[in-house]
Amino acid sequence: MAALFGSRVRRLRTAAGMTQAELGRRTHVVSTRITQVERASGAKPTLELARALDNTLDADGLLADLWPYVHRETFPDWSRAFMAYSARAVSIREYAAHVVPGLLQTEEYARALLGVGRSLLSEEHLEERLSARMERQERLGSADRPEVWAVLDEAVLMRPVGGRPVMRGQLSRLLDAAEDRRVTVQVLPFDQGEHDLLGGSMTVLTLPDETEAVYLEGADYGQLIEEPGEIKRHSLIYDRLRAVALPPKMSLDMIRCVMEGNHRGVSVPSRSERRRVAQEQLQQPGGRQLRGGGGRVSRRRART
Repeated sequence: MAALFGSRVRRLRTAAGMTQAELGRRTHVVSTRITQVERASGAKPTLELARALDNTLDADGLLADLWPYVHRETFPDWSRAFMAYSARAVSIREYAAHVVPGLLQTEEYARALLGVGRSLLSEEHLEERLSARMERQERLGSADRPEVWAVLDEAVLMRPVGGRPVMRGQLSRLLDAAEDRRVTVQVLPFDQGEHDLLGGSMTVLTLPDETEAVYLEGADYGQLIEEPGEIKRHSLIYDRLRAVALPPKMSLDMIRCVMEGNHRGVSVPSRSERRRVAQEQLQQPGGRQLRGGGGRVSRRRART
């Protein structure tokens, strides 16, 4: 498919009377990148480049339509199905059991994660996966960015993926991301004990037409659920989980302490204390209230 994509680019470029250097200038890449695309060598084209080539060469969507097939071997089938839904979602609610969710990963953290696993084929394959993951994050900076609610198991904070410096950078990234009003981060502490999602991660996606899908994932498997009854059951599980997690403010305090190497000094309140503090926070001016879709809404203090 990469060879087919490249041959179409070459044919369209030739028909338009352009050199590789000229096409590179118009699509904001070096001419050698165009050579790689046409010869199907080097890293596969990004979606952004495919769209730029499509527009510049008046391909009427052909190159953009071919792009998913060019990248079909970059990620497993089950992972690609999830990414397609995620790209359209208006709300993303996720429980992460082992690692930081892809949308919130730093490049260094993502590289360390993607560099292991049985499905990795080569260094080039790693670069393709990394490029695709970083491209997905661009949506968080767009005007139509989704509501993101991430509940992180405490183990996510404690596992130094990529080494201590990389992990500090990743924790800092979580703190920065949580400054966006459309992003909420909570931590589920170890003392919560057993719960319904032990052993795997889960994401609940809400699409523009208000339909939902649930994605369950482990180290070497993934399952996309679209049956309404099962979606409702898993959404309830998720709501129960975030209800027993630390409130957002406490969660960020824990992340900050871990980043500063002072995790032993973190005082995790009891479950009843967590519920009390959460209610107090909701009563404060500018506080936020949980809602069914996983977002946050302002709540004013009631008049007396």
